[in-house]
Amino acid sequence: MPFLLRALLLFVLAGAACARAAAEPVPTLTLATAQAIELSAPSAAPPAGGHAQVVMLPHVWVEPQRRVTWYRLAFDTPPVAPGTLLAAYLPRACSNLEVYLNGQLLHRGGRLSEPITRNCYQPQLVTLPAALLQPLGNRLDVQVVGYPLPMVASRQRAGGLSEVLIGPQPELAARQSSQLFWSITLAQIAAAALVLVGALMLALAWARRIDYLGWFGLLAIGWAVVSARLWWREVPFATLPLELATCIAFVPLASCALLFLLRYAGVRRPALEAGLAVQCLLLPGALIALAALAPQQLFAGASASYTLLALEVVAAIGLFLWRAWRHQRSDRWAATVLFGFLALAVVVEVAIQHELLDGPDVRLIHFVIPLLLCALAFRLVQVFARALGGAETARSQLEQRVREISVQIERNFAHLAEARVEQVAEKERKRIAADLHDDLGAKLLTIVHTSADERISTLAREALEEMRLSVRGIAGKPVQLADALADWRAETVSRLGEAGIEVEWSGDEPDEPRTLPARMYVQTTRILREATSNLIKHSGASRAGVSCRIGEDLRLVIRDNGRGIPMELDGRLDRGHGMASMKHRAKQMQGQCLVESGPGYGTVIRLTLPL
Repeated sequence: MPFLLRALLLFVLAGAACARAAAEPVPTLTLATAQAIELSAPSAAPPAGGHAQVVMLPHVWVEPQRRVTWYRLAFDTPPVAPGTLLAAYLPRACSNLEVYLNGQLLHRGGRLSEPITRNCYQPQLVTLPAALLQPLGNRLDVQVVGYPLPMVASRQRAGGLSEVLIGPQPELAARQSSQLFWSITLAQIAAAALVLVGALMLALAWARRIDYLGWFGLLAIGWAVVSARLWWREVPFATLPLELATCIAFVPLASCALLFLLRYAGVRRPALEAGLAVQCLLLPGALIALAALAPQQLFAGASASYTLLALEVVAAIGLFLWRAWRHQRSDRWAATVLFGFLALAVVVEVAIQHELLDGPDVRLIHFVIPLLLCALAFRLVQVFARALGGAETARSQLEQRVREISVQIERNFAHLAEARVEQVAEKERKRIAADLHDDLGAKLLTIVHTSADERISTLAREALEEMRLSVRGIAGKPVQLADALADWRAETVSRLGEAGIEVEWSGDEPDEPRTLPARMYVQTTRILREATSNLIKHSGASRAGVSCRIGEDLRLVIRDNGRGIPMELDGRLDRGHGMASMKHRAKQMQGQCLVESGPGYGTVIRLTLPL
């Protein structure tokens, strides 16, 4: 955006430089006085007589009744090199003109009757044939047809004639080309650009439902249409209706500007917008009534209308800038520069209409406002693109968040399903455990106390212990690690002691309270029982040791000094002594059970379980 502002500033400075260059003195003769003869209708030849008055050029018609004026200018042929072609340059003759040199018609700008050709913004260059020139006492007659200032909507379109320059044709042609470029060609280029910009803004407003872009698009296209008055010379309408239509066109144009500024500033006031709608109806109606009842007051009514609309636009610009700085908008500096230039151009134009400032030959408003509108459109597109990028980023983030939430919901649903299944399974386990305890446990306990056979009573007692262990695992109640170690130690030491095997238990105590899942407790208990049973039945050992280490894992190591496992019986012993069952149980708990043995070296069982 700073680059665009610098380019805008350089462009305006270049225009001012060209305007100054056009105004620099050249070897020309300036005719600043003339005899003016007022007629009621255009004539086919310069009048031979009539009441003539001396006027100073530039001359603007202020008398309401004036329609046609003949300007008679006298000059001597300037001293130039032989063969130099001379010309007369008329920067302004409004609305149309005819030029005679020493009674001979040289130039006609178009129609002199309604609809009059509109040449107010067209500088005229008339070549002066050397055969018609006299060394002294040449007479240049210029017939100007137009409307006086009170009957037009703008001071620039009031009838009159500017100073006339006599000089070398190439130099005056260069001056005419420069003024045509800055007054007409550049305005045409800007209007074409505004039409494209306005169409783009309207398309974006329609696609994205951004109302302030729509109002800006209408403003850009409306200004391009209104600026056609600069180069559209052969307008098929009479002057008074056309002037009235031009003045009325600025009312909706200003309303579009106001609505754009208010919406862009984030201000929505239904009452204010309703007032603008009423203004769009009442103000044109008042102008139409004024033109119908008092056409000589059209300029006064148009000036009042322009002043009112300019004050509204400047106030809206002030409101926008105040809100931009109050809310610390990111574009407040660029907006201040752009809207500041825009407000300045509007104020200068109103001052020219009220004759508070002299209007230059090249009206800056013709290309300054279109250029500012194009710069503002570039800024709006930039803001829109940035907002669109932010929206796309937010949409991507939202989609990613939705995916994450969906995954989380699916995971939670799976957890809930698992929890529900586990709840049902837990309920069923408790029912089975209760049935085992109440039915099978009661029967086994009866056998233990009533059986006369010691062997049957022993078997029933062992089955009762296994049943209680299974019930404990099925019930699923966690076991404190310290209690589990105490149970394992008591049972192992008791069984080995009853078998006449000396046993030493060494190990760590938990540093902090820790629990074991019921299933891990049951499976570990069965592994230890199986290892103890194998040691008693098959090892032939007289001494055994059990060590326990607690860290991230629970490590139990059982050693004996028995005869070990014979190599030729390794496979059968593994199956028969339940070592495969021990390994399988450890694997189910994500652990491992390793057996190290050799003939004559005893057996070492290493059980590692994750806590």
